[in-house]
Amino acid sequence: MAEAEEHYTLPAPVFDKAPRILIVVAPYYKDIADQLVAGARAAIESVGASHETVEVPGALEVPTAIRLAATSRNYDGFVALGCVIRGETTHYDTVCNDSSNALSLMGLDGLCIGNGILTVENRAQAQVRAEATGQNKGGGAAMAALHLIALQRKFSHTPRGIGFKPASENILIAGND
Repeated sequence: MAEAEEHYTLPAPVFDKAPRILIVVAPYYKDIADQLVAGARAAIESVGASHETVEVPGALEVPTAIRLAATSRNYDGFVALGCVIRGETTHYDTVCNDSSNALSLMGLDGLCIGNGILTVENRAQAQVRAEATGQNKGGGAAMAALHLIALQRKFSHTPRGIGFKPASENILIAGND
């Protein structure tokens, strides 16, 4: 079982300017969702970041809510939370695949998103992944978003040249003595 496996966890990132995070949660399984949100909030607060939480009806609506919020430019990153438990139909596959693909595509477009939407076979698996003393994937998703924000800030501050490097720090401009 995965809970018995040892995993390496990156140290929490450090920020000069506190990030603003939006947590988007689908509380279909409210007890599980509440635990995921608590884990995400704890992780976000541990690095001094601020957060806001919004609820949507289900996991399929989480990516849409993130895209809508991203247009406001009020947030540095996003945490997607929810739980999908396999049922008797193929709807499980649709919800899991479509929500995950949408979040991945937005990530590739430059949004910093931590995906904490659980996709499990049964409630017992969900509970292990949501418990505060266990894996709490909400906290893990928040840390993933925070690490991506740190990377984005690092890469956006990389000095860019314009095709040449001056021979010295003293740049002479024609017409100036």
